Amino acid sequence: MEITAAITRGKGEPFEITTLELDDPRPEEVQVKLTATGVCHTDAIVRDQVYPTPLPAVLGHEGAGIVEAVGDNVNTINVGDRVVLGFNSCGECAQCLNGRPAYCKNFYDYNFSGVRPNKTTSLSENGNTVSSNFFGQSSFATYANVSVRSVVPVDDDAPLELLGPLGCGLMTGAGSIINALKVAAGETIAIFGTGAVGSSAIMAAAAIGATTIIAIDLVDSRLEAAKGYGATHTINSGDEDLAERIAEITGGRGVEVALDTTGVTAVTRQAADSVGINGRVGLVGAPKMGDEVSFEVGASLLKGWSFQTIIEGDAVPQDLIPKLVHLWRQGKFPIEKIVQTYPLDEINQAFDDSASGKTIKPIVTF
Repeated sequence: MEITAAITRGKGEPFEITTLELDDPRPEEVQVKLTATGVCHTDAIVRDQVYPTPLPAVLGHEGAGIVEAVGDNVNTINVGDRVVLGFNSCGECAQCLNGRPAYCKNFYDYNFSGVRPNKTTSLSENGNTVSSNFFGQSSFATYANVSVRSVVPVDDDAPLELLGPLGCGLMTGAGSIINALKVAAGETIAIFGTGAVGSSAIMAAAAIGATTIIAIDLVDSRLEAAKGYGATHTINSGDEDLAERIAEITGGRGVEVALDTTGVTAVTRQAADSVGINGRVGLVGAPKMGDEVSFEVGASLLKGWSFQTIIEGDAVPQDLIPKLVHLWRQGKFPIEKIVQTYPLDEINQAFDDSASGKTIKPIVTF
């Protein structure tokens, strides 16, 4: 069938709206008519080939829509289901079987390779293949054939135009707090970066009862916005002495948890330096391949602190996404405070506004 899609033709090039051919869903896929899809930093770094996916490609991995058809082997999803789309995984490796699909042994092949596991693509243009199945979906398009493991049904009255970002960015931020770092009620946390991932981490920390939530960024407007969904303190690290302010806020103890969402190695070091005794540090940003960060390990040995990298919030999408929808219904996860919608033909503007900080979380609508 013919579909309309935003195609990435070359490294760093603007997205181009074009007509492509979508094949029929395979036995383990469902065909989804997209309502909306989030714009994520990962799409930008793949467009720019920081992370390699063969081009030309249709990216997009935070889709939401309605199921139009199901493959022969699909028995958990039905035509007409309203769904949010997350990342893909094999379901067979030790990590998947242990309930940790974000660390799937085959994560790259299933999410970044541009082909299905059987090496076919679902998209073509004038008989030429186009990389598809990005994160099991490729949702910068009016329709997509989606791996069943990427599909999460939601309630019939769930606002699909709002919920797509739960499939990656917002799940990553919230899951980092809830699943990976296991933040508890009453704890003190510093969140470095208040983009979509950082903002969702702030919301999650507030929802579970963290009592001191420090938002750190260089953009005053984002810091001001963070106060509206959970931040108890803000620091502009370009204008203020970060270490001094954290010491002031925490009475010199340091924070119990620090989360770096920026992927900037200098910031990762700042996050590590901000924690106190038995502090926990998480990294969810996407540094360039080969980037390194140094930590002080002499005096800090006495702190007993820990560091972990986090993928997709350590989440099982079918478990965490419905929980986040429930928190949204309760007003504890106010996604609407950080999003701005754009029609598909303004997708390049959406990416520009995300990069400049004008929009925290762009959503493309169809």
